[in-house]
Amino acid sequence: MSKRVFLFSESKPESEVLGGKGANLARMSQLGLNVPVGFTITTQTCIDFLHNEEKYPVGLWERVLQSLEQIEKISGKKFGNESNPLLVSVRSGAKVSMPGMMDTVLNVGLTKDNVENLSKSSNNGRFVKDSYRRLIMMFSNVVHNLPIHEFEDALENAKKDANVTQDNELNEEQLDKLIEKYLELYAKDFGKPFPQEPKKQLDMAIQAVFKSWNNKRAIDYRTHENIPHDIGTAVNVQSMVFGNLNDNSGTGVLFTRNPASGVNEIFGEYLLNAQGEDVVAGIRTPQPFDKLKDEIESAHTDLVKLSKDLETHYKDMQDIEFTIEDGQLFILQTRTGKRTGAAAAKIAVDMVEEGLITKEEAVLRITPRDVEASLFPSILWKFQNTHEYYDVPDVEHKLKSMTLPQITKDAATKQAEIIGEGLPAGPGAACGHVVFDSDLAEAIVKDGVNPPFEVTQWRMQGEKKVPNLILVKKETSPEDFHGMVASSAIVTMTGGLTSHAALVGRQIGKRVIVGASSSKMDLTGKNIRLKDGSLIETGDVISVDVFDKGMIYKGCLPILNPIDLSPELQQVLDWADDFAKIKVRTNADKGGDTQIALDFKAVGTGLARTEHMFFDSLELMQQMILAETEEDRLKALDKMAEIQKHDFIELFKVAGDRPVTIRLLDPPLHEFLPKELEIRERIWVQILNPVSTDVNTNILRKVLFYQESNPMLGLRGCRLGLLFPEITIMQTRAIIEAALE
Repeated sequence: MSKRVFLFSESKPESEVLGGKGANLARMSQLGLNVPVGFTITTQTCIDFLHNEEKYPVGLWERVLQSLEQIEKISGKKFGNESNPLLVSVRSGAKVSMPGMMDTVLNVGLTKDNVENLSKSSNNGRFVKDSYRRLIMMFSNVVHNLPIHEFEDALENAKKDANVTQDNELNEEQLDKLIEKYLELYAKDFGKPFPQEPKKQLDMAIQAVFKSWNNKRAIDYRTHENIPHDIGTAVNVQSMVFGNLNDNSGTGVLFTRNPASGVNEIFGEYLLNAQGEDVVAGIRTPQPFDKLKDEIESAHTDLVKLSKDLETHYKDMQDIEFTIEDGQLFILQTRTGKRTGAAAAKIAVDMVEEGLITKEEAVLRITPRDVEASLFPSILWKFQNTHEYYDVPDVEHKLKSMTLPQITKDAATKQAEIIGEGLPAGPGAACGHVVFDSDLAEAIVKDGVNPPFEVTQWRMQGEKKVPNLILVKKETSPEDFHGMVASSAIVTMTGGLTSHAALVGRQIGKRVIVGASSSKMDLTGKNIRLKDGSLIETGDVISVDVFDKGMIYKGCLPILNPIDLSPELQQVLDWADDFAKIKVRTNADKGGDTQIALDFKAVGTGLARTEHMFFDSLELMQQMILAETEEDRLKALDKMAEIQKHDFIELFKVAGDRPVTIRLLDPPLHEFLPKELEIRERIWVQILNPVSTDVNTNILRKVLFYQESNPMLGLRGCRLGLLFPEITIMQTRAIIEAALE
């Protein structure tokens, strides 16, 4: 039987076995970094647990207890001890990073008895009781899926009663009352008292993390990211260090380079007297990393050096989680940092120039999504600093026939009405209808449920036209992932640039603004109260502009989707062309679309679908289909030939000497005619009026004649050409004449 549990110090850092987090903890421990001691339960154990009716494999629990004893020897503390207890965190960690999608429990091992004793011996009862109330809250939600809002409401009420605004302002007596309330909620909702046996807590926490592999948000995330569902998560059990010990303690997250722009500068945030979830969950708005130099200088100095060392070792931008306990720095995790597409390209090119990676490695680090995300939409500003924009409705449509300077030359301008501001977490611009509920957002976009408002803002999702939505929350959690995917942008009232909304929203290519309450926006139930007292409600339209700042505007501002790539991304694509064995041709049937593809280095047109051209001359196409004689059909085809010829000339001019592959008319003819139900409705209206129904009756007859139960196997392509050779002759003639001209 293969080994299932490894100490950080003894394990070979393989992410397939230990998960990404476990492998990094092992590697950092073996590099001599100050990592809290712990052990990892393998990813395969998770799969075996889930396949075994959620029961541990034989011998696992005994091996966990043996590893726990080894941690006790190293730390000098004993798990469950009443005076100097070892406390642990229980965290997930799959092979592929899935930030916030699975579960974590902190402060495992605290009980009523050792809380009282530890409060006395540590001379810091407030810190101990704050840790205990966090355990009860997380354990209730993660292990038993009890409603988290009840505990959050109790915390808010406690702060209100104490007339304070921050969690860390509650004193020991107030925390005692809050703990009693938490224990009452646990017993009421679960039907049993909170477990006071440390080993029972550990057992239940490990099982909960294993089970979280199959929670809805984790499954949704894996599906969205194309992550296999059968690789499982490791469980990391690690001795606790406390950022909420005192004001010389804290916790934070930093990136070794800016994850939004890719600039080679440390980018991060921290909170003093706090635990890790306070930063990533957006519960409190954190401070920028540079300010740490003024508050705990030694930790700041160590982190600056450590950032450089870790990036050099891993040869990639790192996302580092750290805790400072009474001035001493601990590293909890490092992993490859998530970044925007533009940042990915800049980091890759810079690292080639710095000699850290090769050009081939740089190309492999850029994904298709990175390229797509680099083309961020932006508001059509005249002067962005004064919020004056060009009032050009439907700018995207106008760009098909005009250049941007032509569009803006004589365009009217307007002043955008600012309604809020936050931190810029996910770059780009968007406008859409406000929704406050993730389930509603998914239902509208994915399931086609009619929204409770009139839709005026739309976007294309593949071939489907869907309402454009902006999700607004106090803060997001992993339970909101499906709503974030369904929305074009996310706005949260609290949280910082490393909060859940920022990290996940940025990764899936959304516009994200966090910490908007700093501009006096207040989320009250199902509306936003602005600083002037006015309300934004479900369905109201707002715009967001997220670049150097995170600005929120009333109404829908004109948005421009750029087509130019950053110099760094263009450089990576040029390198890719040098290495590529397979070249790319475009799928385009218009000259403008072809030009865009050629600008992106396509080597020709792989498919020009002529049915798209016919949709532009639909009336002529319908005349041809409805013709009763070959003579009438040829008259319509003669007119269509000139249009086809013009389209082909445009294609050939843009393509130059590059190859163009043209597909002759392919779809069944009924697809160019109105739907059967629509025609029948017209006929009934005409009968009731009364009006002659001859035309629509003829259309209905043709629809029924050409209609097919399975068009994929029916009258299309070459079979259509055999039935109507005059169509094929017309298209062939148009192609040849266009080529000759």
